[in-house]
Amino acid sequence: MIQVLHISAECYPAAKTGGLGDVVGSLPKYMTQAGVLSGAVIPKYSLKWINQQDWVTVYHGAVRSDWRTIHFSVQQEQHSKLGFPFFVVDIPGLYDRPGIYNDPAGWPYEDEVERYLVFQQAVLQWLVSFPEHDRPRVLHCHDHHTGLIPFMVKYSPDFKDISGIATVFTIHNGQYQGAFSWRNHHLLPFYYAGARGFLDWNGTVNPMASAIKCAWAVTTVSESYLFELHESSLGLEPLFRSEWHKQWGIINGIDAQVWDPRTDSALHFRLQDDSETPSVEAIQEFKYRNKQVLCEWFGLPMDAPLVSFIGRMVGEKGSDLLPDAYRNYIHAGGSASFLVLGTGEAWTQNQFRSMAHQYPGRVNAVIDYNEALAHQIYAGSDYLIMPSRVEPCGLNQMYAMRYGAIPMVRSIGGLKDTVPDIASPGDVGRGIRFDQFSLNDIGYAIHRGASMWHNEPGIVALLRQRIMSIDFSWEKAVDKYFNVYQKVGAWIEKVRPAAPEPEPEKAIKPAVKEAKPVRTTRKKAESPAPESSKPKGSGKDKPKKKKA
Repeated sequence: MIQVLHISAECYPAAKTGGLGDVVGSLPKYMTQAGVLSGAVIPKYSLKWINQQDWVTVYHGAVRSDWRTIHFSVQQEQHSKLGFPFFVVDIPGLYDRPGIYNDPAGWPYEDEVERYLVFQQAVLQWLVSFPEHDRPRVLHCHDHHTGLIPFMVKYSPDFKDISGIATVFTIHNGQYQGAFSWRNHHLLPFYYAGARGFLDWNGTVNPMASAIKCAWAVTTVSESYLFELHESSLGLEPLFRSEWHKQWGIINGIDAQVWDPRTDSALHFRLQDDSETPSVEAIQEFKYRNKQVLCEWFGLPMDAPLVSFIGRMVGEKGSDLLPDAYRNYIHAGGSASFLVLGTGEAWTQNQFRSMAHQYPGRVNAVIDYNEALAHQIYAGSDYLIMPSRVEPCGLNQMYAMRYGAIPMVRSIGGLKDTVPDIASPGDVGRGIRFDQFSLNDIGYAIHRGASMWHNEPGIVALLRQRIMSIDFSWEKAVDKYFNVYQKVGAWIEKVRPAAPEPEPEKAIKPAVKEAKPVRTTRKKAESPAPESSKPKGSGKDKPKKKKA
């Protein structure tokens, strides 16, 4: 029986645009490994990974949407490749499109409200069909795309049979609340008239506000971000404060099996040290050889610190401030070089493209989403910069530390919780922090990093060793989620693997030998290791001398 069902718009590797996909792709796996069988369900998009899998239909149903009847099916991935039961809801006409939120041209789908309302109802209708003893004990909803599920479970007569299931709502990004006009009221399922107020916030239907009101528990992806939402959440501040008694901040983890510098097939050189705390020498060789690859590809110098940015080029990530920050640093005579990987706002993309031509050998950019290249950049960079305006948790700084890239981050949200400044007392520093979202603060952070790289190579080496030894795995977060489930009354129990039965004592051989059944097993085909994409680089300044 699946005890916890995660309901989301994304799940890596099936569908991902950011940290939401990474979390939903990892959390059920580590919960299952901890003894609580967990699954995940998302819409069935027309995406490459989804189209390549084998699916088994486990349920057929139909949802009323205004005057239409929309048929759907729930399908399960046949081979459990993700390490947990994984389901998709196939809704022809609404989700069989080549994008998660936007079309290939980057425009958002105009029927987004109907898409997510139908998806949420389809999931709940499927759960109603379960025998009572087989139903999940927790419905764990992620972000506004699933924010109306706690309301529907409580106040829709269609789903009264599952009203006793605990609902937990996790906010990955409070900037996106999914609010829509009451003119779309006809798309909602039937609900009790007195419950209308649980949908409304400032004259609109607000799924995030509704989830905060109706869910049994509300979590955010870091403690600092929870406090920030109480102070600034686009109008939801009084609601967060009034519902404080059922809120918890739980920092995300990372999938240590995917993000392992010792085994990562996307890297050109892996860490040659299996100890819990790798030696300084092994780390230095790991960083040097992977940086060598990047510098050859992108025409960057080895004798300068490499500062990289990886992520979506959108306002909340602060990427729009980086072009001017980089120009100011270069014109002031600074020695660092800069590498950018990501996609997003056209203006920012074009700025980085232009800078790659304007400052050859100092700046280069790959305007693309490339998972394998991201791994190589973490391994080869000296620093990773994250100047975020908003950062609920942040995973990139954890990936960077796992691969020995020192984070440069703004003191906000999860960045504040995971990256103490190197000047902090007690030898707890992990990176360079700055407070203000300004060119001066970003420029000074880059200056601090470059000065340390040039003048204190020994400190850089020890700092790399420290951050590569930090445990960012999911186990701690999983235990905290279990505590939340139990505090709100969900009956979650860990199921330990059964101990192997002792072998029977040898008996006297019978006169006639019994025939033994022959078992045939089919060996699972191994998938080829992904290859890193090789962007064009000059490769002219290949280093001859190793530097710390």
